[in-house]
Amino acid sequence: MLIGFFVIDGAFLWVQHPPVWERIGAVVGFGAILVLQLGHSFPEFLPGTRRYRHVTWALQALLSIVPMLLVGDAWGGMQAFLAASAVLVFPAMLGRPLFGAVTVATFLGIVNSGEDAVTLLYSTVDALLIALIVVGLSRMSDLIVKLHHSRAEWSRLAVAGERLRFARDLHDVLGFSLSAITLKCEPAYRLFAESPPKAQEELAHILRTSRKALADVRSVSRGYREMSLRGEADAAVSMLEAAGIRTTLRFDAGVLPGPVDTALATVLREGLTNMLRHSKAAHCGSTAERTAAGVRLTLVNDGVDGGAPSVPGSEANGGSGIGNLTTRISAVNGRLEAGARPDGRFELTAEVELLAAV
Repeated sequence: MLIGFFVIDGAFLWVQHPPVWERIGAVVGFGAILVLQLGHSFPEFLPGTRRYRHVTWALQALLSIVPMLLVGDAWGGMQAFLAASAVLVFPAMLGRPLFGAVTVATFLGIVNSGEDAVTLLYSTVDALLIALIVVGLSRMSDLIVKLHHSRAEWSRLAVAGERLRFARDLHDVLGFSLSAITLKCEPAYRLFAESPPKAQEELAHILRTSRKALADVRSVSRGYREMSLRGEADAAVSMLEAAGIRTTLRFDAGVLPGPVDTALATVLREGLTNMLRHSKAAHCGSTAERTAAGVRLTLVNDGVDGGAPSVPGSEANGGSGIGNLTTRISAVNGRLEAGARPDGRFELTAEVELLAAV
């Protein structure tokens, strides 16, 4: 588009059959202004001059105004590009007044040339429209470049978010299942010689757990994994019994919305997994109950060793479990709290407002 405008202005000068030196000067001058205009319209075209844009605009002003003293009205088309560059180079507070000043100067130059009213009106509107077109298309080009950069950044963030989701889900899924398999394998190994039927029963349970883990991993890869708080509680009983941990469960939460049920089931699973890995608990209690605003899940154990948390996610052990759970509960407009109680027990509490979550 810019090259087309310059060709039109050059042709207008050329048909006047100027001397050879004027033709050579016009080619050099138009070429220099075109390069400067490309640098102002597309900063990446001349990246090295970005710091000196005010200087290059002043140079363009000299190339646009001084030659008019030699060739007159034939050079007048260059003022439109100078006005456009003023808006593109300077801040709006300065660029807009400069745009107006250059446009007025162009109008006065046409008036002084003695043209008739129709030519005066045509030339003024032509110069104004060319300047506005150059500004509009230059800024549209800049917006398109920014849009492409934004899309690339959004794509990168989406990939990073999906990787984080997959890693978090995989951590939650395999942590519990592998802990259960490990706990079941130890008694099964001892029972081979003493009680083969009992060992076979333990191995059957291990097989079911491993199949469930495989199904969970596949559901993670599909993008969403539904879990049930009641189902996780039932699955936890046998695992805790195998670990020799006395368990007290009380669930009076009723039917929960799918996302809330999955989030709380994840809290229960991850809390029990972390308890088995990082504590020496002898008793574990878990309750799920309705509150005035929603539902509360509480997991308590007596495995605090010297006051240190029995779950990862703190500076004491450097894990990431609490961080994952906090993210999940926040997604359903809930909050998570974890820490040692005054009686020496460790408590993990998740509360969700059901109306907000639904």
